[in-house]
Amino acid sequence: MSEKTPSSRALALMLVLALAGCVAGPDYRVPQHAVALSPQAERAFVAGDDLAYADAYVDAPVPDTWWTLYDDAQLNTYVAEALRANTDLRVADARLRQASAALREAQEARTIQTQAQASASFAHVGGYTLPMSSTPQTYALGINLSYALDLAGGIRRGIEAANANADAVAAARDQVRVVVAAAVTRAYVNVCSANRTLAATRHVLHVQRQTLDATRKLSTGGKGTAFDVSRSSAAANDSEAAIPHLLAQRQAALFALAALMGKLPADYPKSLENCMQPPSLKQPIPVGDGWQLIRRRPDIREAERRLAAATAMIGVATAQLYPQVSIGASAGFADSLTNLFSAGSFGATLGPLLSWHWPNRMAAKARIEAAGAGADAAFAAFDGAVVQALQQTETALGAYAREIERERSLAKARDDAARASEQANHLFHFGKIGFLDVLSAEAALANAESSLAASRTQLLDRQIDLFLALGGGWSGV
Repeated sequence: MSEKTPSSRALALMLVLALAGCVAGPDYRVPQHAVALSPQAERAFVAGDDLAYADAYVDAPVPDTWWTLYDDAQLNTYVAEALRANTDLRVADARLRQASAALREAQEARTIQTQAQASASFAHVGGYTLPMSSTPQTYALGINLSYALDLAGGIRRGIEAANANADAVAAARDQVRVVVAAAVTRAYVNVCSANRTLAATRHVLHVQRQTLDATRKLSTGGKGTAFDVSRSSAAANDSEAAIPHLLAQRQAALFALAALMGKLPADYPKSLENCMQPPSLKQPIPVGDGWQLIRRRPDIREAERRLAAATAMIGVATAQLYPQVSIGASAGFADSLTNLFSAGSFGATLGPLLSWHWPNRMAAKARIEAAGAGADAAFAAFDGAVVQALQQTETALGAYAREIERERSLAKARDDAARASEQANHLFHFGKIGFLDVLSAEAALANAESSLAASRTQLLDRQIDLFLALGGGWSGV
């Protein structure tokens, strides 16, 4: 048998493609060796086996509206308003509409393409060169139709890529919702926590000022020294110096909350300014497991959809190796203006149209190689998103559990320091201890109050970090 020529091989390949309905490039599926499919990634969290997480809630998924676990109507209102008006979400929504439009454009390539055309030409030829045309003025009016057969599947792969890209943009928008909900909750908590810390600091300052007044009286009566007065005054001034910083933190949180809700700083929620009690959870945090996390987090879904799109682009590039075939038809009139619509001026064509960028096979193969490298990068990013999500969640689970333990210990230390301060003042008035002991006890109380307030703020911050890592809040709102 004689060897086939390049043209006969191409025709044979076109026939095979037409009969088999082949689509160039690999069909997408999540790679079997992806981290997301490994048993280790889908198991229960290592840090979830802790007393901070009740057994009844360990396997339960985090609710979509996780902030409602705080049972705080004001917080729910702020989150809902931010999800309606946040500027980052408006950007994400616009990008999703843009991706949807790109998908519709890609799908349009599967429909019949039409083109209408009209032309007029005027010719004048010099008498010494060519004879004058009998119809120096020619008019043409027609319409062209074409339909791509997409034998190699390049258009189908393009639609597949556009569809996956639109899904990825939707997942990115969902991730913005997660971040916005967490940011609103954090700002709300920071305002109330700053006020609670202010109250604790002002209480300590009140005690220290009472001690300073007593010290001055003792010094005036000859029972104390100027040194005692100076030390007492320094302790009070140190506590007072912390107040402006706390006020600035509260105001910054109020401004942040206004911005998250799409408002100007001057329009911050005045009703929240004097909030004294941060929200608290009414039940243990449901954490679920790795399997649920992988399917819930929008950033993982986005990475997986980017991988699907990159895989489809291999098919788009591969299809360029083969001829592009379409069915075309055209009809129209061409003649002088007076005869334009006569029977003799009408013409029509119908038949296949073939285009093939040959012999640019090296360029096509280079594009295939580039698309393959892009898919490899997307696969690595997908694995990285899963690994990062699991790492963030395990870290957040451990940090929250440890902060609970720390807060309990600091509460006991604060209670002990309060009793010691009260006892020191009582003993001092009866002359059983020196003033240095009183100052030491009050300093210990001030430090204990400050540490406890900071830990309670940190505990709420750890809660929000955990909810953010768990990835709820993008649906069901």
